[in-house]
Amino acid sequence: MRFMSPPVNDERHTDMTAQDVTRPRLTPARIVALTVIAVLAAGLVALRVSGGAASVTVPRGAHAGQLVLHPCTYPTDVGKLAADCGTLVVPENRQDPKSRLIALPVTRVHAATAHPGAPVLYLQGGPGLTNMEFPQASRFTATHDVLVVGYRGVDGSVRLDCPEVANALTGTSDLLAKKTMRAYSSAFRHCAGRLTTSGIDLTGYNSVERVDDMEAARSAFGYRTVNLISESAGTRTAMVYSWRHPQSINRSVMIGVNPPGHYLYDGATTDAQIAHYSQLCAKDVGCRGETGNLKETMAGLAKDLPDRWLFLPIKPGNVKLGTFYGLAQATSAAAPLSSPQTINTWTSAAHGDSSGMWLLSLMAELTIPTSHVWGDMAATGQLDNDVAAAYYANGGDQGSILGNAFTDHLWGGGGLVQAWPHSPEVDQYKQLRPTDVDTLLINGDVDFATPAQVATTELLPTLRHGHEVVLSNLGHTADTWNYQKPAANRLINTFFDTGRVDKSGYTNRAMDFRASPTQTMLAKITLAALVGLGAVTALVLAWLPLRLRRRDSVGTKTSLAARTIYAPVVGLGGWCIGSLVVMTAWPFMSLDSQALAVVSIGGPVALATYFAWVHRSWQRSTRNAGLAVAVAGAVIGTWLGLHAVSGLFSVVTAVLAAVLGSNFGLCVRDITAPQVPPTDRPGSAGVPQQVTAFDLT
Repeated sequence: MRFMSPPVNDERHTDMTAQDVTRPRLTPARIVALTVIAVLAAGLVALRVSGGAASVTVPRGAHAGQLVLHPCTYPTDVGKLAADCGTLVVPENRQDPKSRLIALPVTRVHAATAHPGAPVLYLQGGPGLTNMEFPQASRFTATHDVLVVGYRGVDGSVRLDCPEVANALTGTSDLLAKKTMRAYSSAFRHCAGRLTTSGIDLTGYNSVERVDDMEAARSAFGYRTVNLISESAGTRTAMVYSWRHPQSINRSVMIGVNPPGHYLYDGATTDAQIAHYSQLCAKDVGCRGETGNLKETMAGLAKDLPDRWLFLPIKPGNVKLGTFYGLAQATSAAAPLSSPQTINTWTSAAHGDSSGMWLLSLMAELTIPTSHVWGDMAATGQLDNDVAAAYYANGGDQGSILGNAFTDHLWGGGGLVQAWPHSPEVDQYKQLRPTDVDTLLINGDVDFATPAQVATTELLPTLRHGHEVVLSNLGHTADTWNYQKPAANRLINTFFDTGRVDKSGYTNRAMDFRASPTQTMLAKITLAALVGLGAVTALVLAWLPLRLRRRDSVGTKTSLAARTIYAPVVGLGGWCIGSLVVMTAWPFMSLDSQALAVVSIGGPVALATYFAWVHRSWQRSTRNAGLAVAVAGAVIGTWLGLHAVSGLFSVVTAVLAAVLGSNFGLCVRDITAPQVPPTDRPGSAGVPQQVTAFDLT
């Protein structure tokens, strides 16, 4: 027997349809929603604008040496200080009479006294790092102006960006693999060719021209002499300055000294430093309990590093490179990449826990590709081209514990030597020269990046008025700035003011091997967060459609929560799931991949907002259109959010932008498109419900 529906009154049905169509409405709730979306989107735009490099241009009609200033403030470790900011115009290549002009940013931080001494001129290390950030400037402004002058090729109107190099180092099988180093060197050649074609004279970007920029700034500001405060690779800029313009320097302080010839590292020296740490470890109860001989433990483990922690791959070259970075700093100020933490990672791996090595591998992979303005690294590093060429002609590393990882990485296994145009004017400064400039050298005795013995045996004998302070159980420059700050301030300021070396404020530091938090702990926390957020995402995306199956919609309160609270969590969790899949199945793919972010963030966010918006009783065409709008808004938002900031924080901005984009698309659709009448479903009451999307009224 077949049951048939009763006849329908066509006129009555037509009237009901007309009444039940939800016409486009701009309700108060939607106005609020769009306002919130607009405010948050504006915040993302502001992040993008503030995060970009300040625009520096050559003023119209400018001439070499021209200085233009305006009042400003400068951020320091004690807050913002009164300053003058502006632009200095210099030739791109002083060896070429027809050279074009370029512009450099400059800042003068005002001294607190009306009669300051010679100003302090800062020289950052790197290379490839900005010279415009000097938070320690406040330590000198009691009696000195402080000058920061932008580095050509990094801070000025010309920037030697090499995305080719970053791409060559991104998503590799191993940062020290031969294939990676070949790609790295080739990327420099392609970058140099592209920059040259764009009109940049690369031979004008080198240490000599940089020094002459500093001298031009001193002259333009009207100072008779300056005090130099330099660190790491910046100390060789200070050396060249003292050789070219000794009459312009009052006194010079170098922290973490790096003379010419040492922008590559000797494996035997690194092994000797590890042996020194081994002796210190033997005197420490905690460290001694982990290993009877640290050097032997590291040497044995380095021959056969673990290739996996649980299901996560470990890249041995990344571990060795991360280890070198980690051993450079001896205090917890450098956490999570300090020597106590790094040593703990190796001793833990020797006992079967390789989680810290996975973290070292991951940190190297995520941070190194974007760690430099790579063109500047090649330009300023060319002072050591001959030394690097000789090193690799003699076979390179001869079996040191870390395989001289840092040198191989920086020089691309030797390929960088021929990959960048050479500036002949630097050749005169390949060797150390004597100088009369009053100079103070400050080094830590466990500094892997700039070993103290290099300054002692090579540079100090060339200084006719040289002084040296070696700080016990301290590493690279961050240790010097952060350990016993009053003592460091007294040492440097007293030397600038009087020429005396007053280290009386220091007490010898006992080496502390306690690592908190350890890299092994951080690795476990990282994995737990990835798995946990991924699990939450899976549960939310399973729960919402189940709730939808039991009723016509998820409900007003749940809809609001899903679109504002659950969606960001789901987006972040989706990225966690995607990252785990990539690290496990495709370790050659970078976690910075835009495709990974768009799929793993945009997809889950779109589903969460769609489930919160949709009603089961709507016609299929309405539901499909809503899903398409949610996906499109989330994908576009994710892509835009990735470009709001750089680094891993871009994942957060991408998640936020995906949520905004998906909600914005659905709100606009609700306002501009009428809702199709609901369809009767078996088991329903048979009476159409008037429903709207995101209707909070």
